[in-house]
Amino acid sequence: MKPPTYMLFETALGRCGLAWGAGGILAVSFAHENDEQTRMQLLRRVPDSEETTTASVEIAHVLDGIRELFTKGTCVLSDAHLDMTGISEFERELYKFTREIAPGETRTYGDLAKALGDVSLSRRVGQSLGRNPFPIIVPCHRVVGAGGAMTGFSAPGGTETKRRLLKIEGALAPDLFD
Repeated sequence: MKPPTYMLFETALGRCGLAWGAGGILAVSFAHENDEQTRMQLLRRVPDSEETTTASVEIAHVLDGIRELFTKGTCVLSDAHLDMTGISEFERELYKFTREIAPGETRTYGDLAKALGDVSLSRRVGQSLGRNPFPIIVPCHRVVGAGGAMTGFSAPGGTETKRRLLKIEGALAPDLFD
């Protein structure tokens, strides 16, 4: 059986990474300070993967979609096939609801907790999104705190990266410095 594969790729937000295997996409990484840090983020999630410079048509479509999302804010990646091996049933449901949030829209942690059956699950929603192995494809950046607060984003750049993505997508208006 062929081991999982990963690739680093250029985007408007830096060199990101994507890992995949026979069952679908295994992990996505935002751009880190350098390629080695991005690579290490992927290898933490998919330790037995091998780097490549080529991608199948399906993976190339996802890479192009991420690039488009980072520039135009319009691409929907809901057709990307994710390998959910090892993902709990709670997180599978959460990721399904999160993937339904369109570019230019946001939901709160409480909204997703209610969709899962109980607003008291809000903290668990936040913790699970913090472990999201598929950021961008499962657009956790579109999930905000109550009242639109920019909270809980573990990607490099933290909430400023979240804010930047939401501005690109049109969910937030540009501010004086944009």
